[in-house]
Amino acid sequence: MITAALAGNPNCGKTTLFNELTGAKQHVGNWPGVTVEKKEGRYKKNDNINILDLPGTYSLSPYSAEETIARDYIVNSKPDIVINIVDATSIERNLYLTMQIAQTGTPMVVALNMMDEVETMGIDINTSKLSEMLGVPVVPIVARSGKGIDRLMEVTRDTAEKSLAPIKHEIYDKIKKIEESKNDEEADIMAADMRYEYIDKVVDKSVFKPDKKNLTKSDKIDKIVTNRVLALPIFAVIMYLLFACTFSENFLFIEGLPSPGVWLAGVVETAWGAATEAVAGVLASAGVSEWLNQLVIDGIMGGIGAVFGFIPLVLVLFVLMSFLEDSGYMARVAFVMDRIFRKFGLSGKSFIPLLMGFGCSVPALTASRTLESEKDRKITMMVTPFMSCGAKLPIYLMFVATLFADSNRTLIIFSIYFLGMAIAIISSLILNKFMFKSENSGFIMELPKYRIPSLKSVAIHAWDKVKGFAIKAGTIILFSTILIWFLSNFNMSGMCDMEESFLATIGNAIAWIFTPLGFNDWRASVGVVTGWIAKENIVATFGQLFAGVTDETAIEAIMAGEQSLPEIGDVFTKVSAFSYMAFNLLCMPCFAAVGAMRREFGSMKWTLKAVAFQMVTAYVVALIINVVGNIIF
Repeated sequence: MITAALAGNPNCGKTTLFNELTGAKQHVGNWPGVTVEKKEGRYKKNDNINILDLPGTYSLSPYSAEETIARDYIVNSKPDIVINIVDATSIERNLYLTMQIAQTGTPMVVALNMMDEVETMGIDINTSKLSEMLGVPVVPIVARSGKGIDRLMEVTRDTAEKSLAPIKHEIYDKIKKIEESKNDEEADIMAADMRYEYIDKVVDKSVFKPDKKNLTKSDKIDKIVTNRVLALPIFAVIMYLLFACTFSENFLFIEGLPSPGVWLAGVVETAWGAATEAVAGVLASAGVSEWLNQLVIDGIMGGIGAVFGFIPLVLVLFVLMSFLEDSGYMARVAFVMDRIFRKFGLSGKSFIPLLMGFGCSVPALTASRTLESEKDRKITMMVTPFMSCGAKLPIYLMFVATLFADSNRTLIIFSIYFLGMAIAIISSLILNKFMFKSENSGFIMELPKYRIPSLKSVAIHAWDKVKGFAIKAGTIILFSTILIWFLSNFNMSGMCDMEESFLATIGNAIAWIFTPLGFNDWRASVGVVTGWIAKENIVATFGQLFAGVTDETAIEAIMAGEQSLPEIGDVFTKVSAFSYMAFNLLCMPCFAAVGAMRREFGSMKWTLKAVAFQMVTAYVVALIINVVGNIIF
C-alpha cells in the first residue's frame, strides 16, 4: 500500500485533484485529537494507492492548526510520497513550500496545476528545467478536466516504489546549516531569503512570461466587484438572485414558472405523497391497530416528510453557494467585508466561518480556529450561530408557504438571512466594546483567480453539505418525531387528546415566557424546545401538532401555501411568525453546535456565556420585531 499525501497552498486546486483521484472512494473524519477535517480515499484506478488530502498551507512554518497538521504529518509521519500541487499561475509563491518539503527528504512529485490558464496567459514553463533545478519530478496537469492526471499517478507510483528522495542541490545544504546553527528569528529570516533567492533563479531559467503585462480577466472583474461603492450592492443583488433561484414561485418574473428549487421540491412532494399512500395501504391490509397506524402515518411519515421535502431546496441553495465559493467570488466578499468588519473590531477573515455558517454551524465553529486573534476567535464563535444554517431554512419555508403566500416569498426569506448577518455585525460591535478590549486584527488573504468551477467539484461540495441534513432526517429527526408523537398523544392515563398530553403540559408551563414575543401557544413553545435538538425538528413538530396534516397532505400542507394547516393562522399572525423565525434564527443553536462551541472554547464558562448572549439577543430582537411590527401593521 502506497500512501500519497496531497500538499499545497490554499486555492491551488488540491481538493479538486483529490476529488478527481478518489471519486466516490473517499471518506471524511477528523485528525486524531483535533476537530480539523481529514479527507482520505483510495485512488479510483488503483486501490493500492491511498490518497490523503492535507490542509492547505503556505509553508512548513505553521501558524494555524491546519498548517501544524500538514507540517507534522510530512515531517513526522513520513508518507511514502508527497504530491505537491503547485498553482502554475502563481509559481513563485507556491515553490516556497516545494523547497521546504524537498528539504525533509520525503519522496515528492510536483503536480504543476492549471496549465490551461498558463497557456491562456501566454506563459511558457520548461518543466524539464524546472524538474532539474528542484530535484524532483514535475508533471503538468489540469485538475479540473483530469488532463495529465494518469501520467502524474504513474510517476507518483514509480517514485514511491523506488523511494526516490529529492536531489538536494547546494542551496539545500546551506539552508540546513543556517537553521541548525541557531534557532532564532534571524536564522529563519536568512533561510527564507535564501529560498526566495533560489526560487527567483528557478523561475528565471524555467518560466518565460510575455513582456507586456496586460490586465487579467480576474483583474478586470475585480475593478467592479471589489469597488468601494459597487461591491456591497453587487453582493446583495447576487444573494437575492441566489434565493430567487431557490425559492421563487415566479422565476425570472414569469408568472407560474417555478424556480429550480421549487420545481424539485414539487417532485419530491409528489413522490413522498405516493410513498405515504403506499405505506398506508400496506398498514390497512395488515389490519394494524389505530395507534400504530397514527404513529407510522402521522408521526413518522408526516414528521420526516415535512423535513425531507425541504432537501431539494437546501440542495439547490448549496449548489449555488458552492459555485460562488469555487469561482473565487466569496474570497472577494471576505476582502470587501473587511472594511466593514474592521469598524466592529473584527477582520475580514471572520467572514469565512460566518459564510460556512450558512451550511452548518458545527464546521463553521471549527473553522474559527484559523483566526490568529483570540478576541476574533471568541467573538466569531459567539455570533456564527446567528447565520441561517441549512437546518433553519425549513422553518422559514414553512411560514412563508402558509402565512406569506400572498407576499414576495423570496424577499421574506432574504430578509431573514440578512437579519442574521446584520445582528452578527451589531453583536460583534457590542462584544468588542464591552467584553473584549484589544487592538484590531490585521487582514491578509489571497484572492484566487476567477475560475468556472467544474460540475463535479460543485456537486461534491453541495452533497457534503446536504448529506448531514439528510442523515439527520433519518436518525435524530426520526427518533424525535416518534418521541413527539408519543408525548403529544399520551398522558399518565394513557392515550388522550393532544390538549391534555404530556407535550401540552410542558408547552403550557413555558408558554408565558414567549407571550411578549407574540406567540404564547403551547405548540409554538414546544417547537422552540425541540428545535434545540435539531432545528428541523420545529417543522416536524408543527407537522404533527397542528391539525390538518394527514398522510397524503403532509408535505403539501407546508409547501403549497394552501392553508392546509388551518390552526396555524389562529396561533400566528404575519408579525408574530416573523418574530418566531427571528427568535429561532438567533437563539441557542442545536446541541451539536453547542458541543462544538464547548470544544473550541475549551471552557464551559465561555460556552455558557455564548449561549446566554445568544438567548438574550434572540429575545430582544424578537420582542422588538413583535412590538414595532404590530405598531406599523
